[in-house]
Amino acid sequence: MNLKLGFIGLGIMGKPMAHNLLRNGYEVTVYDVNEQTIVQLTECGATAAPSPKAVANVSDVIITMLPNQEIVKTVLLGESGVIHGARRDAIVVDMSSISPVVSKEIAELLNEQGMHMLDAPVSGGEPKAIDGTLSIMVGGNEDIFNRVESVLACMGKDITLVGGNGCGSTAKLANQIIVNVNIAAMSEALVLAAKSGIDIDKMYKAIRGGLAGSAVLDAKVPMILERNFQAGGRIDINLKDLTNVMETANAFEVPLPLTSQVLDIFQVLVGEGKQANDHCGIVQYYENLADVTVEKK
Repeated sequence: MNLKLGFIGLGIMGKPMAHNLLRNGYEVTVYDVNEQTIVQLTECGATAAPSPKAVANVSDVIITMLPNQEIVKTVLLGESGVIHGARRDAIVVDMSSISPVVSKEIAELLNEQGMHMLDAPVSGGEPKAIDGTLSIMVGGNEDIFNRVESVLACMGKDITLVGGNGCGSTAKLANQIIVNVNIAAMSEALVLAAKSGIDIDKMYKAIRGGLAGSAVLDAKVPMILERNFQAGGRIDINLKDLTNVMETANAFEVPLPLTSQVLDIFQVLVGEGKQANDHCGIVQYYENLADVTVEKK
């Protein structure tokens, strides 16, 4: 079956993801509040729609990639939302990072209308969104997953059905803990090294092949050394993710002291106007404390 796709949310991540679907020959109808991004996608072969409801009217599968769960709820359930335009048996694939509790609630409401939902958040940031190699963590029914796996494969490389509805969102929360706490620990180490006066670039090359090596280290240290804080993963978006982490942790009575500290640091950086920085910009918090700058010699 040649599925007709809808894509709602054409931001840093959504725009290249939708573009990859077009490159793979899918018919894609798009919507975003930013008209300029709609124009850019239509120039690549997409069809524009005036609302989420209108996207749903012509789509077998509706993909959403949105900033937060309030917007996801509005787009899917609001007055001009997908729920009012989609046919029975349509599939919603929400690739946003939202609370698993909210994701399950939305899935239940869509199911009541004869629709299906998968929560399928991603990891890999803008570079992997561009080259179509995102890691995709999926929650939902296995049969529904099988129906759209080939679509997901146009946007991602490692695609895993984790469990039922909400499980993909839970996996993403765990991912965000690991990534952001890792960046914070890396930042502490870089600031210590910078304060001691050693060559940070040489130190990075010395440790990256050992146990301290990681995808985070390789992605973020070069950015920090170049003082490049252009966002692949914005601080305010990661602040939102860690807020969802803590809300979920509180619901399950799970203490997360390290995550709580990193959340506080993000809040400080947002207060300083750095919300649009990449999350490797967390190093600036530690630099301010130590009165040092991590940069190439």
